[in-house]
Amino acid sequence: MWRASGQLFVHVARKRILSGPWDRPAAFMSTLLINQPQYAWLKELGLREENEGVYNGSWGGRGEVCGRPGKSLLPPLASAADYEETVKKAREAWRIWADIPAPKRGEIVRQIGDALREKIQVLGSLVSLEMGKILVEGVGEVQEYVDICDYAVGLSRMIGGPILPSERPGHALIEQWNPVGLVGIITAFNFPVAVIIAKVLEDNKLPGAICSLTCGGADIGTAMAKDEQVNLLSFTGSTQVGKQVALMVQERFGRSLLELGGNNAIIAFEDADLSLVVPSALFAAVGTAGQRCTTARRLFLHESIHDEVVNRLTKAYAQIRVGNPWDANVLYGPLHTKQAVSMFLGAVEEAKKEGGTVVYGGKVMDRPGNYVEPTIVTGLDHSASIVHTETFAPILYVFKFKNEDEVFAWNNEVKQGLSSSIFTKDLGRIFRWLGPKGSDCGIVNVNIPTSGAEIGGAFGGEKHTGGGRESGSDAWKQYMRRSTCTINYSKDLPLAQGIKFQ
Repeated sequence: MWRASGQLFVHVARKRILSGPWDRPAAFMSTLLINQPQYAWLKELGLREENEGVYNGSWGGRGEVCGRPGKSLLPPLASAADYEETVKKAREAWRIWADIPAPKRGEIVRQIGDALREKIQVLGSLVSLEMGKILVEGVGEVQEYVDICDYAVGLSRMIGGPILPSERPGHALIEQWNPVGLVGIITAFNFPVAVIIAKVLEDNKLPGAICSLTCGGADIGTAMAKDEQVNLLSFTGSTQVGKQVALMVQERFGRSLLELGGNNAIIAFEDADLSLVVPSALFAAVGTAGQRCTTARRLFLHESIHDEVVNRLTKAYAQIRVGNPWDANVLYGPLHTKQAVSMFLGAVEEAKKEGGTVVYGGKVMDRPGNYVEPTIVTGLDHSASIVHTETFAPILYVFKFKNEDEVFAWNNEVKQGLSSSIFTKDLGRIFRWLGPKGSDCGIVNVNIPTSGAEIGGAFGGEKHTGGGRESGSDAWKQYMRRSTCTINYSKDLPLAQGIKFQ
């Protein structure tokens, strides 16, 4: 990722329009979280009462103000003029960044990783505050970013193309990799991370526009997708929006990298170790309150173990510790928004209409916040429409199956193809699962959950998941352009394929 010349971070979000950013009455300002004693740690991250939503070497933002009174930190959104200025500065910064050797760029990334590592606890607390993840998962999210920085540092001294044998005497054939250029990334807004990166760039006397940020709505995301100055557009989000983004990028023959939805399945065969199956299904279905792209949404159980696993899993669900995500003893927090709660309720009702039985959960919890009960549904047909609809909520649909061919087909019948896992001791079955007639997903696990991927492996999926690989393994190639170079160091001019042209 860090081979790219500059990255534009855009937050595509619903907007709430408030008054101008500098005319807040004192009574209003006192209600902001940052001015409340228990949230004083936010200031450690460089946050203030007013936080600009644009960074391109300097902070600003001339658009509307986005936020919720008494809750948000109220960033002014980027205007169209802000976006154009940011792209201009980013392209100028590319000319400086591209001249820096890859290992030196890697050193900058190392410093960014170290700076994030220093703030890992407060950044993790902010992630938890922003979206309701339990604290250990919030810290883990930042740790993943640190790990990716470490990984990128190593890549900075290893990336390159092969030297290939030429059929012509006195010729060399090589593949040269160069940064693709300007990379636009439509992702979630995280102001403090931008502050930390900006400080590292400043300390190294590099243009801040190398890593620019424009916090805006759909208008900014659309502008980026259509902008021919953006060499690669990366989008993480829903399949529906990802399709729109991909079409806009393709219209200009641009490059897109998509990491979209997942309708992930766990399969447990008759020989599965149930002491692994139950905690794996619990973590994969309930972790992050079911709001990961790799969350397990379908659980296929061999008919001989179905009832026992459902019984064990129901008991495990009943023991989940629910509460304040900042409580170290809590495993399950709230959903991100009220809209997510409504989607949860709608999916549960639809599952009932289609013949499902709720054996655990299915309701909103009677407590402040967006808390819903983690839910298990049995009795649905594997082809039910609700089963084939990804709902970003903690709902697990459980099914019986008879044999391997049947359940492999069921795993693959959904439109998405992100993550999958089987539980078995059968070595032949494991390799059939990994083979061409096995799982069609980008992540194909054995005896572990569908979520919790390590950063070393390529992350992404197939089909409606988008086909992109954002990080890990050789995903760096997606942020590069490749040239095949033939060098003639002889005094002759032989042509390939033995062609004579004289």
